[in-house]
Amino acid sequence: MSEHRRKAPQQQPPTGGRAAARRAAQQPGGRRSAPVRDVGTGAPSASYGPPSSQGGEERPYGGRAEARRAAQRGSRRKGAGSGPGGPGGSGGGRRGGGGGGRGPGGGPEGRGPGKKRFIDYPRHNKYGWRRWVPSWRLVTGTFLFFAASLMGAAALAYSWVDIPKEADTAKSQNNIYYWADQSVMVATGDGANRQIVKLPQISKHMQNAVIAAENKTFWDDAGIDPKGMGRAIWNMAKGGQTQGGSTITQQYVKNNLLDDQSQTLTRKMKEFFIALKVGNQVDKRDVMAGYLNTAYYGRGAYGIQAASRAYFNTDADKLDPSQAALLASVLKGATYYDPAGYPEIDPGATQEKNTERATKRWNWILDEMAKDGHITSAERAKYTEFPKLQKPGQSAKLSGQIGYLVRTAKANIKTQFDLSEAELERGGYQIYTTFDKNKVAALEKSVKKIYDEHIDPEERPKTDTHVQFGGASVDTDTGEIVAIYGGVDATKHFTNNADATGAMVGSTFKPFVLAAAMTDGVRDKELGPEQDASTRTIVDPDKSRYSGKNGLVVRKYDGEIWHNEKGEEWRQTNDGQEDYGNISLRRAMVRSANSPYVQLGMDVGIDKVREAAVKSGLLESSLVKGEVPSFSLGISSPSAIRMAGSYATFANQGKQNDPYSVREVKKDGTVVHKHKEEPDQAFTPAVASNITDVLRDVVDEDEGTGKKARLPGRDVAGKTGTTDDNRSAWFVGYTAQLATAIDMYRYDDDDTKKDRKFEKMYGTGGRDTIHGSSFPSEIWRDYMSVAVKNDPKVKFPKPEKLENAEPVFGGGASSPTPTPTATESATATPSTTPPTTPSTTPPTTPSTTPPTPTKSPKPTKTTCSIWDPDCYNPGDPGGNTGEPTGTPTNTGDPDPSGSPTDDGGGRPGGTGNRPNDGSWFP
Repeated sequence: MSEHRRKAPQQQPPTGGRAAARRAAQQPGGRRSAPVRDVGTGAPSASYGPPSSQGGEERPYGGRAEARRAAQRGSRRKGAGSGPGGPGGSGGGRRGGGGGGRGPGGGPEGRGPGKKRFIDYPRHNKYGWRRWVPSWRLVTGTFLFFAASLMGAAALAYSWVDIPKEADTAKSQNNIYYWADQSVMVATGDGANRQIVKLPQISKHMQNAVIAAENKTFWDDAGIDPKGMGRAIWNMAKGGQTQGGSTITQQYVKNNLLDDQSQTLTRKMKEFFIALKVGNQVDKRDVMAGYLNTAYYGRGAYGIQAASRAYFNTDADKLDPSQAALLASVLKGATYYDPAGYPEIDPGATQEKNTERATKRWNWILDEMAKDGHITSAERAKYTEFPKLQKPGQSAKLSGQIGYLVRTAKANIKTQFDLSEAELERGGYQIYTTFDKNKVAALEKSVKKIYDEHIDPEERPKTDTHVQFGGASVDTDTGEIVAIYGGVDATKHFTNNADATGAMVGSTFKPFVLAAAMTDGVRDKELGPEQDASTRTIVDPDKSRYSGKNGLVVRKYDGEIWHNEKGEEWRQTNDGQEDYGNISLRRAMVRSANSPYVQLGMDVGIDKVREAAVKSGLLESSLVKGEVPSFSLGISSPSAIRMAGSYATFANQGKQNDPYSVREVKKDGTVVHKHKEEPDQAFTPAVASNITDVLRDVVDEDEGTGKKARLPGRDVAGKTGTTDDNRSAWFVGYTAQLATAIDMYRYDDDDTKKDRKFEKMYGTGGRDTIHGSSFPSEIWRDYMSVAVKNDPKVKFPKPEKLENAEPVFGGGASSPTPTPTATESATATPSTTPPTTPSTTPPTTPSTTPPTPTKSPKPTKTTCSIWDPDCYNPGDPGGNTGEPTGTPTNTGDPDPSGSPTDDGGGRPGGTGNRPNDGSWFP
């Protein structure tokens, strides 16, 4: 035995037990002993060879399984000869030699962890939270995988999309408007509103303006601008003004190729890839020309040439930087950036607000043009004033009343059918309106007759300039608007006078006060302001009486004197300083007395009056806010269309229909929108029939202010209305089939002038004063005699009995109960006409308490005459005149004609409605 070979220590038994040793001995090679290192030298102490050649030493095994695996690997082991065997020592065993050792070539104790998976997650050989933290290789690989997938999908999508043909989608169609009889009214759209021009025919300033505002990298980008999108998002997050995230190429694709304005992800993705392909394959000059020729600029103008004509009456190649900046501004949205305003589309798009928005953006675009080097600083400095614009609506097709009719129908379509402006202007629709061409012509003729015969600005420039008329006619059964008068010409006078103009309606508002009193009743003075129907008293228009005193001190429902915010009392005057004494509500309506209806409104509650007006069909947005007494006298300014529609509710037995002007809309012959009639029962038939009966007397009675509106042989109901200083005048009336409102006022429609206001109409048309009983009534009668000529003569229904109605005495009016000093004979039913000679016997002891409207009031002093309102309307504890000492009374303006006229109340600061301090302007 070699001296370098030593036996394993005898005290260390072979590993695996006796059974393992026996089995090893039975095998051909025998079992080998486990290698043992020499402690002194660190060298292996035994080989992996057989015992016969290695001194009989056996290698220990880890058990049966290990022995089995060793046997199976026998054919792969090297020979047992002597010599070096690798890291484990010399000899021929597994992994290069005999000798076990605990090195890499050793047995089970030297084996490492299992093999790694391809995607090492959760991570091998890691424990706890570290096992779930992905490695940087995994993160990087995942990112690269998804990036490659997206790039592949994008490349695939790009290869699939095709550039649509411009000829298929670039040109919008006409919209055809039809009269009520389905004959063609007018065709609007592409024919008059688009003229395609080439890029050299478009001002370079216009090109630079849209680039500065929308897409600074247009000439260099590939159709999309990721930086621009990011910048738009960042600027928006900061709250600053931003150019759009879409490039000009993308907008060109959307407007000119896709024919799709939807805000869907599908459309956005399609637009993105088509824009990429357009950017790579289409000349940039063609894209710029296509975009400018197809964009919508408002005023019905598609394309830069039509827009240049619509805004500046010039050609596209002559636009200067200032004009170009304005047109680039309206591209952001004409509804909100056209200085002319579109209040009929959106109440927030007024002329004032639109001008403010457009001016701000116009300045910004000019600054950007200078910053980008498109214009010099010196040239930028020249443009300090907003460019002068011509008035909208210059198309010859839309002249006369046609422009107003189309505008009304368009506004109706957008609100009634939720059809956007962009969709409508792209055309292809057949629009069937409710307008009767014969009635429209008759209304225009009636107004023109007054103009020609009475209005002469050259002869009377101080009184006859800026005179405006407006009108609307509504079917009482359906709510269809059959005719309107919007002004002299839609291409010369842009404002639609049939729509909201700001002209106050005056006493035409009083029927709503009476309707509220007959529906909700007056409040009990002993209870709080919130009272239910059980504590209120329904008024009777004939039996209920109110004080018609001129200069009446207005009180709250509980008798307390009403004061304005300055602590001043309210003294209500009547037109012409007429003093009517105690008067029924019917007679007060016939004579248009102000005092009774102001006090009645306070007794019922302004909130209930407002509610009645809205239920009848007026828009709440058109009504003045607040709880001021003059609300009942018509300081609000609804449109002629809405006033006609509200009176139609009374004619229709209390059923209310919203006025509308479009019956249905078709596209390609298919009905896409159709009006649905959904009337509401706003008032009971009893209330409606009583209102109609009272308004009939306004026209039929000789002392009625509406007597000039009579139509021989036909029932007519109506009401006049005039505001203070004759600033506006109205007549609203109806037959059983048709309700019509006519208004008149003086207002300068030059929107370039500041501080415009409604002007007085004293002397207008050669008349001392203008009331609802003058020109408006005459126009109404002249028009209606033609409009209802072929209608059957239908009588109004008899007034029905009002449930729970009782006599009410308000404003200091006294009960007709006889007193010891009364000279008149007592009757159970009070007279409906004021006495011709009131008692001249003064009360011996004046009342010093405020009036108390109750269900059955009685005089507190037996010496008071039943016709003496002062006895029951004390205004100051120190006297019986109803006027505090030393306080001047706003008496208003007398009627110079000396004839019975309409009321003068309603406009703030005027004829006695309130102290003339301007504090109640709406």
